[in-house]
Amino acid sequence: MATSSKVKKSVRIASGRKRVRQDVRLNAANTALRSKFRTAVKGVLKAVSTGDKAKASDNFKIAQKVIDSIADKGLFHKNKAARHKSRLAAKVKALASQAA
Repeated sequence: MATSSKVKKSVRIASGRKRVRQDVRLNAANTALRSKFRTAVKGVLKAVSTGDKAKASDNFKIAQKVIDSIADKGLFHKNKAARHKSRLAAKVKALASQAA
């Protein structure tokens, strides 16, 4: 009788083993970049929610650089990056016009 649990087999071919090592390294790098992106976006959103116009614009500049770098590296599609930047910019602009 076959068991239902799937045991992951180790790769035997040298090129496959190298690919596994590369995948681990790339996965860690992508995870770190994605975390950096989320932190940058949360910084802008938090500043907007508190109503701090200066901090929101400063955080937005930082977030723009992070979003662009992630799109350049191919982690996010360029349209997704543009959409995030556009929505953040709209929130910062609305905050600036609200204060005036």
